Amino acid sequence: MRKLRSWYWPLLLLLALYACGAVPQEKASPGSTSPSAGQAPAPGAGTAGPATVPAQAGPTYYVAMGGDDGNDGSAAHPWATVQHAVDSVAPGDTIVVRAGEYVGCRIERSGTADAWITLQAEAGAAVRITAPGPNNRHDSDIEVETWEGDGTVAYWVIQGFDVSGAPGWGIDVRGGETAHTHHITVRSNRVHDNGWDTSSTGIFLAFVDDALIEFNESYHNGEHGIYCSNSGDRPVVRGNVLYDNAGCGVHMNGDAEMEGDGVISDGVVERNVIYANGVEGGAAINMDGVADTVVRNNLLYGNHAGGIAVFQENGAICSSGNQILHNTIVMPAGSRWAVNIAEGYTTACVDNVLANNIILSADDWNGSIVIPQAGLAGFQSDYNIVVDRFSADGDNSTITLAAWQALGYDTHSFTSTAAVLFRDAAGADYRLLPGCPAVDAGTALPAVPDDLTGAPRPWGPAYDIGAYEHREASSWVYLPLVYKQAS
Repeated sequence: MRKLRSWYWPLLLLLALYACGAVPQEKASPGSTSPSAGQAPAPGAGTAGPATVPAQAGPTYYVAMGGDDGNDGSAAHPWATVQHAVDSVAPGDTIVVRAGEYVGCRIERSGTADAWITLQAEAGAAVRITAPGPNNRHDSDIEVETWEGDGTVAYWVIQGFDVSGAPGWGIDVRGGETAHTHHITVRSNRVHDNGWDTSSTGIFLAFVDDALIEFNESYHNGEHGIYCSNSGDRPVVRGNVLYDNAGCGVHMNGDAEMEGDGVISDGVVERNVIYANGVEGGAAINMDGVADTVVRNNLLYGNHAGGIAVFQENGAICSSGNQILHNTIVMPAGSRWAVNIAEGYTTACVDNVLANNIILSADDWNGSIVIPQAGLAGFQSDYNIVVDRFSADGDNSTITLAAWQALGYDTHSFTSTAAVLFRDAAGADYRLLPGCPAVDAGTALPAVPDDLTGAPRPWGPAYDIGAYEHREASSWVYLPLVYKQAS
């Protein structure tokens, strides 16, 4: 009979603890390269949002260059046009578009809650949509909208395309003010060089509920990278890389003048990398008439106008009840405020919370946070890393961190610099340096269970401040479990 010698039992205990996660393990680095084009953060667990798309049980149809719309759409006999494909499928079906350059389409039929329809580029293929299709109404490349029935389209996935050259919007999803289009997923597309003559956006939503916009690259568009408009509720904007757009990276606008309730509610904006936007104005993340939305784990740097702007211009309310958590915001010289909580026209921007953010600015006047007046109802800000410039009178004057703290804000916050905090800010690597002041300096926020890369928080005794959670290599040495024959 085999027996374990008594000194092997500690090894068993160690391995049991390791298996249960009680022993530190060495984690992979988030990556040695800086966030750049096409390098969206990896998906992670623990994020609320629209329901997961169910597995599709219907048939798969194909579109290919040289196909024929008179074919049956099979792999051997594909269709020729994307428009014919989207007009021909039923709930649960999948359309696979093979490599080539196509005109776009207008999607007017719907899937169902348990049988979504998927329009996707073939895996590994370069599939380019470079102009609007013959049925399109808004000069956009891909349109999701109907003017028939109740005016809604629902339960579609659009995935994997290179979308460019539209006079209007790149991907354009619309409902109506009384009946909203809903449950549309736009995933892993490259959307670029659209709308320069018409000031139009890369990915545009109007009156759309439960939209999921994730892992796209949207750049060099004539307006914004992503635009959520017209009181569509519960949008999730996740893991996108947004850069070089004329306006905002993400613009959220309840737009009361377009009817509806004028408020975008219960959204999530997370794990996006947003940089070099705003040459024509507009913050990296604009929130106009936005309520009860979480903005977390985003990396914003080098944007020409603002960082995060919370305000009222077209929305029915001044943006309120929002949580801005664990973001890294680095503003260059000549930019606006990193976080701007503005004065509302009809209501005040109340009950907004900032925590565990890195909020830096290299500008000589505009600094970390501006609010319209001291004592703004429900405004909370703490455990942030900041510069020594604030304003409590709507940018009429600036005050120091000490004076800001005397107003009751940012009691546990402190100042620092990019050189002290980041591995290589000049090279756009905003991961934390080992032992920098941001490590283990945050407060516990259960609403943020992971970081920008999807890795779990906290790592170590406390949450780190900013979008990245730093991980040290483990100092544990693991020995193999050895069975030895008793003598």
